[in-house]
Amino acid sequence: MPTVTDEAICIRHWDYSETSQTVGLFSRDHGVVRGLAKGAKREKGRFSGGIDLLARGEFVAIIKPGRDLHTLTEWTLLEVYWPLRRHLEAHRLGLFMADLIHHMVQDHDPHPGLYRTLVTALGGLGDSANHGRLTLAFLWSLLTETGYQPSIETHGEGDAGNTDGDGQSVYLFAPESGGLIRGGDAGPRWRVRRETVELLRRVTTGAPLPAQDTPAVGRACRLLAAYVRHILGHEPPTMSMVFPDLQTPRTSSSGDPTRRDGSSRR
Repeated sequence: MPTVTDEAICIRHWDYSETSQTVGLFSRDHGVVRGLAKGAKREKGRFSGGIDLLARGEFVAIIKPGRDLHTLTEWTLLEVYWPLRRHLEAHRLGLFMADLIHHMVQDHDPHPGLYRTLVTALGGLGDSANHGRLTLAFLWSLLTETGYQPSIETHGEGDAGNTDGDGQSVYLFAPESGGLIRGGDAGPRWRVRRETVELLRRVTTGAPLPAQDTPAVGRACRLLAAYVRHILGHEPPTMSMVFPDLQTPRTSSSGDPTRRDGSSRR
C-alpha cells in the first residue's frame, strides 16, 4: 500500500477513542484525505499531542485503495493560527472555510491553488480589517477550482439597465447558469449592483483588491456565498454564523437572494 507525505490543514476531526482520532485533512498535493490516527492524543506519540481543527501540519499516511478511511502514522505540527482561537469572528470564518472545503472538494482531488489561498486566509484572519477581502479571495478560489467560477461577462451595457430601490444600476445574475443574463431571460435571477460586478471583474483579472474592506466587498462575498449555497442545494451549518443577513434557505418571490430584513441588493 502506498505511503504519502504531504502538508495539510485539518478541516474535520472526531475522537475515535480516548487516545485516537479520525480526521479530515485538506492537503496541498493530495486533496482531501480522511484517516484514522491511532494514538494521536498520546503525548509521546508521533502526532504532536493530537491533531487540532484548523491547524496546519505535515502528515504521513498509508493510503488504502478503495477505502474511504486511511491510516495516518505521523503528524508534525507546523502552524496553529492563534488568532482563530482568540477572536470569535476569525474562528467562525476559519470554520466556514473548512466547512465549504468539506462540502465542495472531492476526496483525493488536489487543488494546490485553493490550498495556498486557504493558508493565506487563515494566516491573515488575525487582522479584522482584512476579513472581507480574505473571504472574497477564498470564495472565488473555491468556486474557480471546483469548476463553478461565475461568469461576469455581459452582452452589453444594456444589461445594466435595471435599477434598485436606491436608483443604483444593477445586473441580473442567474444561479442556474452561474452568470449574468439579460433582463428578459427566464429563470431565477438575483440583482447585483454594477459596483459589485466591477469588483468581481478585478478579482477575475487578478487586479489588486481595495486597500480596505468596502461595502462592495461585503456584497460580493454575500453573492458568492449565496451561489455556493445554491450549488450545494442546502446551507452549510457555518454559513449563518458568517452571513447572518442571508435569508435561508429560500429566495424572494422574484428569485433574488435576500437579507433577513427583506432587502435584496448585492
